[in-house]
Amino acid sequence: MVNALEQYDPQIYELMRQEAARQSGSIRLIPSENYVSKAVMLASGSCLTNKYAEGYPGKRYYEGQQVTDLIERMARDRVKKIFKADHANVQPYSGSVANLAAYSALINPGDTIMGLSLVHGGHLTHGWKVSVTSKFYNSVPYPVDHETGRLDFDHIADLAKKHKPKVIVSGATAYPREIDFEKFGQIAKDIGAYHISDIAHIAGLVVAGIHKSPVPYADVVSTTSHKTLRGPRGGMLLCKAEHAEKIDKAVFPGLQGGPHMHTLTAIAVAMAEADTPEFVAYAKQVVKNAKALADKLLEYGFNLVSGGTDNHLILIDLRNKNIPGRKLAKALDRARIVTNYNTVPGDPAPPSNPSGLRIGTPAITTRGMREPEAEQVAAFINKVVENIDNETVIEELEKEVLLLCSQFPVPDHFIIPNKNH
Repeated sequence: MVNALEQYDPQIYELMRQEAARQSGSIRLIPSENYVSKAVMLASGSCLTNKYAEGYPGKRYYEGQQVTDLIERMARDRVKKIFKADHANVQPYSGSVANLAAYSALINPGDTIMGLSLVHGGHLTHGWKVSVTSKFYNSVPYPVDHETGRLDFDHIADLAKKHKPKVIVSGATAYPREIDFEKFGQIAKDIGAYHISDIAHIAGLVVAGIHKSPVPYADVVSTTSHKTLRGPRGGMLLCKAEHAEKIDKAVFPGLQGGPHMHTLTAIAVAMAEADTPEFVAYAKQVVKNAKALADKLLEYGFNLVSGGTDNHLILIDLRNKNIPGRKLAKALDRARIVTNYNTVPGDPAPPSNPSGLRIGTPAITTRGMREPEAEQVAAFINKVVENIDNETVIEELEKEVLLLCSQFPVPDHFIIPNKNH
């Protein structure tokens, strides 16, 4: 297949080769990025990309579904098993679509939703003002505590009692601490609201039993299939049996047409990989690496939101370093360290040039890096900060980063699932 691409479109082939080299020769610290296995990649690029499968297994609108029905049922069953959920929908094109489907299944346009504010670690689709979710629904964001950087459940409960939302969203995109989903469930129950939990970032940690699962406490759980779960770029919804029909109708025909069967097939493969002891060991190491990285950054005098991390993610407040997040992210990128600039709680700067930097350990852990390497990465970051305007130092550091990457090549495959899976 690669040879065919090289022959037909050598320019795209060369760009793909360059991207593969970039991913191999850089320390990728964006918390939502990872490396999929060769098995997942092969499924993503398979003949399933040729097939339309509008509808659900046994209820399709096109013929020729003898195989696709089996694959989708297998994917759903594997998701239900590893998350211990009553029902799973594996058709959403992304986590954003999954979130919108969850809302539209349970409430009506104009109803009030409460989600974590974007500038405090929430996602755009949790009701932030530039998202369509704030146009369809009345959005009341809740913050984290400015002093601690942690969720204040008493304040969230007070806001819920005051505004009476129909949906309370738990979950985050830039929150480094474990989330108490049981408390969110109780707050929602007390005011008669639905609880929707977005675990896109921590799904792999939930599957591995490292982070408490929201499944027992939420009406609907939304997630992506990549990030810490290490699958293809897609979305999924889990729910209690009583909401299954509404969820399925919200995805199709409510928001989507035919599912992307090649992605859905790759999801099935990734879920088999996640149902292994090797994946649990990987997820545990992700957290160990994040803690080691955070502890070393603290030693270097970095201010970390909430003082550290419980998961895969670290949010650095750079105001005490007097360096804007965007400037540092650009400098790190020149040294082959890939991060993203991010707002921090109480940030006086605009989102386009915020005061924070968001980093995480899923990708470096997949490559086999452990605590000593995580500490070395912290030293690299500190060196860039101390020499932010010295391109000579950054160029020298780039060579050190490349040398470290060469010791941990991107593996061709990670897990061979047991046949029982």
